[in-house]
Amino acid sequence: MLAGWRAWPSSLNCSVYAHAVRVADSSSTPVYSNWLRLLSRHPRQRHTFRSFAKYLNSGSDGYDQTSVLDKFKASLTFEQATHEIKDLAIPPQSGSEEVILHGYLGGRTDLSKNLFFVPLLSKDLSYSIQIVSNFKSSHQGTSSAHEKLKSVEPNSPVLIKGVCKARERSTSRDLGDVEKIKTTEIKLLDVQCLNEFPKDIIWTPETVFPPEDRHLQIRSDRGLRNVLNFRSQVAGICRDVILKGHGFVEVETPILFKSTPEGAREFVVPTRREGLAYALPQSPQQYKQILMGSGIPKYFQIAKCFRDEDLRADRQPEFTQLDLEMSFASGSDVMECIEDLIRRLWKDMLQVDIPAKFPRMTYHQAMTLYGSDKPDARIEMPIHRIGHLLPADLISKISPLINPIVETLILKTGAMHSDPDSTRRFVSAFMSSPEAATFNENPEGGPGVFIYDPRKPLQGLSPFGFEAVETVEEILEPEEGDLIILQAREDAPHSGGSTPLGNLRLALHKFAVHSGLLESPQDFQPLWITDFPLFSPISESEPGQGGAAGLASTHHPFTSPKSAEDVDLLLTEPSKVIGEHYDLVMNGVELGGGSRRIHNADMQHFVMEEVLKMTPDRIEEFSHLLKVLRAGCPPHAGIALGFDRLVALMLGKDSVRDVIAFPKNGKGEDLLIKSPSSMSEAVLKTYHLKTCKDG
Repeated sequence: MLAGWRAWPSSLNCSVYAHAVRVADSSSTPVYSNWLRLLSRHPRQRHTFRSFAKYLNSGSDGYDQTSVLDKFKASLTFEQATHEIKDLAIPPQSGSEEVILHGYLGGRTDLSKNLFFVPLLSKDLSYSIQIVSNFKSSHQGTSSAHEKLKSVEPNSPVLIKGVCKARERSTSRDLGDVEKIKTTEIKLLDVQCLNEFPKDIIWTPETVFPPEDRHLQIRSDRGLRNVLNFRSQVAGICRDVILKGHGFVEVETPILFKSTPEGAREFVVPTRREGLAYALPQSPQQYKQILMGSGIPKYFQIAKCFRDEDLRADRQPEFTQLDLEMSFASGSDVMECIEDLIRRLWKDMLQVDIPAKFPRMTYHQAMTLYGSDKPDARIEMPIHRIGHLLPADLISKISPLINPIVETLILKTGAMHSDPDSTRRFVSAFMSSPEAATFNENPEGGPGVFIYDPRKPLQGLSPFGFEAVETVEEILEPEEGDLIILQAREDAPHSGGSTPLGNLRLALHKFAVHSGLLESPQDFQPLWITDFPLFSPISESEPGQGGAAGLASTHHPFTSPKSAEDVDLLLTEPSKVIGEHYDLVMNGVELGGGSRRIHNADMQHFVMEEVLKMTPDRIEEFSHLLKVLRAGCPPHAGIALGFDRLVALMLGKDSVRDVIAFPKNGKGEDLLIKSPSSMSEAVLKTYHLKTCKDG
């Protein structure tokens, strides 16, 4: 009976499967069915065992082919619905009306053998209406419908034909997040099952489906479906504002691109032509610049992008980007357009008014004041440099560095009536938590922690010295119970996205909110961060452009210097050049970034060859772009907003995975589809590939 199926359940333990086969071969159907039912209680193998048991119970030839074909033919033709369920809340004026409805069956309630009620859920699973089936009051046709309806499993998609009539207003509760139509009901005339829901899938109100059943996660969770609807509406508003309001043209750019050293790691797509491969685009950056040189003055696209990078809560290997570019434009033109879009989104979708003009802050200001290039400006914990005020012995106790920069901030717990003892308990809990491990192990020195306590000498700040305490009190204006932090760092220009104290600032505030010490801010504060360094030191985590200068483009190699003075610095001190690069930040989340581009081919070649020290072969990989820039390309600027991140921020979600229909997990896997998948030897041979073991 099991010929051809011996190797099927590869995920099962071999001995368990062998025993199942022996039981199936030697025992009656009830015996092995009961045995498999008991075995299938193991949660990791439940669905596999059920499918296996279903196959065993289907007979020696597997599924009944005639039955399968007949059932499918019966579902090929079905009548169109005359109404949507949500539109039946008002009873028919004539007293009754014959209707045809599409939807999903709910759980049946039997009042007797001949009378039962069953809810019919709308196609979007948001509404339900009661179906009444009464065998005794039915004529021959509807008595058949009564029996058919009894045989249909809950959650099956069906067509219901019946008579809609008024009912006494129901006082029963809604079905979870499904809104009941309580003023009308449907008397059953006929039912057509369009695809039976399997009995082996257990679905109760308490069921939590795993990522392997993402389709059932979405179907059973109205919150997930609402997120996808919200996302769709946001995309519609973006198109309305950008295309209609600002006159952009939506252009689709290719997904099969070529490998170029823009900065991030790429996904490569092999071809059957030996040695040749495509690369999936990190962004449509080069194509949209090509469009600027092609006479398309305003380009827009909601684009798929791909980057092979380490995954975090706000990262996916494939993501969606709201992408635009403008010719004969500067960064300010782009920012005004985006401000218009953000105001409209927040107004229409969240009923929140956003200021007409967003504040702007330079990269240096943000890093100095908040220790981050994407600061959450709602958190009132600015950073101050006070190293010049502190005695040398105190500095040596908090850091092994020679002549470091020492900075301070204050966590205002006094405003929440926290006394010094409560603050000490809070500090102890934080410093012993996993969140504090990084700060305690900082090779530049851990944080110095002080609690402002008027009962102690110099208010608990004795190590500062008398003069320093006076100045610190003027700067920080501490109150009883407030927490004061000192942190040292190397005396060097800002680079990267954050400082140790900037990270500690966020961690402390988050811990204080979770501990009930502070209230969580609820407003939205957009902010432009501008004037980034055009180049940054190469790091191991970012491949950069592969040049020999020890520098990589902070944004990408196409970003323009901001001013004539910055252009001159390219020859002498490229690390000090400021780029016309701007990021949109809101509540500590980087929503996107853009820049004015280099529109001159000679200048672009100069940056690649003379500044980044890229090899001729590397520069040749951009020959297509240089060709376009050489043909009289106008000045242009653009931006890309992370669409997933934008929607997540609007909905208050911590992870972009919560706003994507089919997200990848932390390993980059889709557990429903089971991708990525291994390649067979035949596929490897077709694409001239072979696997190599590490080492």
